[in-house]
Amino acid sequence: MRQTFDDHADPSFGSRHLPLIREQLRKQGLDGFLIPHEDEHQNEYLPDANERLSWATGFTGSAGAAVVMADKAAVFVDGRYTLQVTQQIDPALFEARDLVDGGVPLYIEEQTTSGQVIGYDPRLHSPDALGWLQISAAKSGATLKAVNDNPVDAAWAEARPAQPEAPIHPHPAEFSGEESADKRARVGTAVAQAGADAAVLTAPSSIAWLFNVRGGDVIRSPLPLGQAILNADGTAELFLDPAKITADLPAFLGNQVTLAKPSELEAALAGLKGKRVLIDPAQSSAWYFDALEAAGAQVVRAADPCALPRACKNVVEIKGTQTAHARDGAALTRFLHWLATEAQTTLPDEVEVVSKLEAFREATGLLKDLSFDTIAGAGPNGAVVHYRPTHKTNRRVEPGQLLLVDSGGQYLDGTTDVTRTVAIGEPSAEMKERFTLVLKGHIALAAIRFPAGATGSALDVLARAPLWNRGLDFDHGTGHGVGSYLGVHEGPQRIAKAPNMVALKPGMIVSNEPGYYKTGEYGIRIENLQFVTEASAVDGGERPMLGFRTLTLAPIDRTVIEASLLSVDERAWLNAYHAEVLAVIGPQVEPEVRAWLTDVCAPV
Repeated sequence: MRQTFDDHADPSFGSRHLPLIREQLRKQGLDGFLIPHEDEHQNEYLPDANERLSWATGFTGSAGAAVVMADKAAVFVDGRYTLQVTQQIDPALFEARDLVDGGVPLYIEEQTTSGQVIGYDPRLHSPDALGWLQISAAKSGATLKAVNDNPVDAAWAEARPAQPEAPIHPHPAEFSGEESADKRARVGTAVAQAGADAAVLTAPSSIAWLFNVRGGDVIRSPLPLGQAILNADGTAELFLDPAKITADLPAFLGNQVTLAKPSELEAALAGLKGKRVLIDPAQSSAWYFDALEAAGAQVVRAADPCALPRACKNVVEIKGTQTAHARDGAALTRFLHWLATEAQTTLPDEVEVVSKLEAFREATGLLKDLSFDTIAGAGPNGAVVHYRPTHKTNRRVEPGQLLLVDSGGQYLDGTTDVTRTVAIGEPSAEMKERFTLVLKGHIALAAIRFPAGATGSALDVLARAPLWNRGLDFDHGTGHGVGSYLGVHEGPQRIAKAPNMVALKPGMIVSNEPGYYKTGEYGIRIENLQFVTEASAVDGGERPMLGFRTLTLAPIDRTVIEASLLSVDERAWLNAYHAEVLAVIGPQVEPEVRAWLTDVCAPV
């Protein structure tokens, strides 16, 4: 569980590993190769054995890609990693490019020539993603070629870690709120309504949710790696490494679920000949589509049928996550008290900050894992959006700085994710202004009412408007979905500038995390989790409305708030939020922490 503070990769990886990859390209007659961050399961967070992008380039972020050619190479990242990538790759070997603005498709169009052959591993790319790449290759005259032997895997063969074999355990109805048989019947009906006889499921989160199981194959997420074939009648075949199957699992799954080995998957897909098979072209790799088409199955391209019901948490899951957040909030409050008192004079470094916070969470006795590696950025490190302290980058906090801490825990009853930015010493007037602009955006998104059918894209501007009015912005999404003792990043809902067609529905959990980052100086982010619920009726209202209820309970640092910038309604929201924090967290903490909490939660 304990967080480590050494990078998995460094800039020297390129000089050591690029020649090995290029030698494999030469052996296979390839002019280039595509290296996505995603693995065979399209995971965001990966087991060490699947960190191909990191091994090849030195970049350790959770999103990105690379293209390696015989004479050049590029790494692609989004706005969260624009600073981090420059610190982790060798600029003499890799060009850093934007993953979103043009991305890999534009690079293929501009940097390849007619007749060149660019390889890709069909197990690592979804058909949707491949479609854009193939269009770009056609424009330049290059050809994309599926390869059976991944050049990165061949180059990495000797020192590559083993695939994980974490045990898989039942996740009972007291936490899941619904038996697996009922879920399978419900999702099976949706598969039939989509005109399919069966669905192939490859997303670990969907498998964990549908079968009410949890594992440990993926870092910081209780996910088992495997695949499943769900029939329209609710029966299923579940493909898991036998080494992961615990003694109680077969009986828990019941006789409608057949356990099989991953080596038997290809034959099972071949057995779907003549059937209509639903599979998600955005989530499952091209390999599955190739296998189904070769078998003579009729492929039905549709969204993963587990994604939406998984996102809409039931009553038990919402109650569980509220309990988890109250527990986690007490641990976080003890940590914030330490920061506001002892740490103001001892001035700890980032590594000490991370270790202290984890110790408070571990003291609950119920922490299963962190939900992601803690981000603790002091001063200029806080401006690196997804910064993670290492022994190389570790900074001590200093008076006059801001400290940004983004963290979360995995508990059997819920997953947490919270960011607080606190002042060490006296913040500057600019820091207070920018912090308050971020807070105004946070409050606007927390307090909004919206009609059924509204998407996160329609709400994103609320969190950005106070910053936009001052000519400022942030280069990451405003909100992501969160699972119930599952991944801390979960779709299909999200709140971001980018268009999203999934309407927000009751039970969905999303983060609310606007921010501001001044390169070389400081970073600000205020993040709570909240869930969609039906809003109370309004006199004269003509339509039923939805709204958000906040889950996260921890004080927001009032010393960085410029109160004159808050409206009457914004003050009322902040005071009501702090009153709830005090009411729920106060009884859980020690007298000296409660006294401090009473003071910092006083009305603005």
